[in-house]
Amino acid sequence: MIRVEAESFRLAEVFTISRGSRTEARVLTVRIERDGLTGRGECVPYARYGETIESVAAQIAGLPGGIDRDALQSALPAGAARNAVDCALWDLEAKRRGTRVWTLAGLAAPGPMETCFTLSLDTPERMRAAAARNAHRPLLKIKLGTPDDMARLEAVRAGAPNARIVVDANEGWTAEVYSDLAPHLLRLGVQMVEQPLPAGQDDLLAEIARPLPVCADESCHDRASLPALRGKYDMVNIKLDKTGGLTEALALRDAARAEGYRVMVGCMVGTSLAMAPAVLVAQGAEVVDLDGPLLLAEDRATPLAYDAAGVHPPEAALWG
Repeated sequence: MIRVEAESFRLAEVFTISRGSRTEARVLTVRIERDGLTGRGECVPYARYGETIESVAAQIAGLPGGIDRDALQSALPAGAARNAVDCALWDLEAKRRGTRVWTLAGLAAPGPMETCFTLSLDTPERMRAAAARNAHRPLLKIKLGTPDDMARLEAVRAGAPNARIVVDANEGWTAEVYSDLAPHLLRLGVQMVEQPLPAGQDDLLAEIARPLPVCADESCHDRASLPALRGKYDMVNIKLDKTGGLTEALALRDAARAEGYRVMVGCMVGTSLAMAPAVLVAQGAEVVDLDGPLLLAEDRATPLAYDAAGVHPPEAALWG
């Protein structure tokens, strides 16, 4: 039996990107019950990809109760619905076999990974203050994506002079804005820029200078996305809500590396249950952005552990 439930988790602070703000993480939790055992998965429906809580819940509700992971890959497209079900099936299989998911997947036992901490889009003054509060963190990710981002960049660097920085424009720049900002990104020590141009308009990235690595986010969903990225991007951001689960995320990671891309593993704003399978994909990634639980005021029972070493693999009581 497959059960799906909409849940909300309060954020510690308002979270803003170039497309809007939120005060809570709205997620769907999937529970698959078989033979007295329950596997769990979580997804975050994303309006940017035409998803709503209701539409994704309907996709999940339409699945046969006994579906397995192989059949699931063709039963649903890449996206949030398939992600939650795929991860719940991995969790269920681990429980049935009395082992951990990484063993089932033929992976080495995971360890902690350093993760970004995200500063949401705000006024330069508030972003400087947020950077100063988090200056002890080794890697900050800055949400940008407006024509007026130079002051924000300067403010964050002033607030956190020693932190490494990556920037996420969330499709908010034009080629001209990016070209103007790029020298300043380098001057301020930014190490990577994520999705500067809108997906579908990113052919221009093949025609302009890319003085620092450019990472595909909205332009990269699953392995089928890779051919269109050639010559435009240096990295890909793998998110399970885009790939449609752990199964495809692992396959995309391997395919991207085989084609010479560096790997980032990211997340939507969700709970520890959503991050847990992504920790497996993140092993060995050049950039890890699995800070969703750090942005929450409330989380799951048995949450992921975060400390100076980064985000740790999940306990079996949470997932996997």
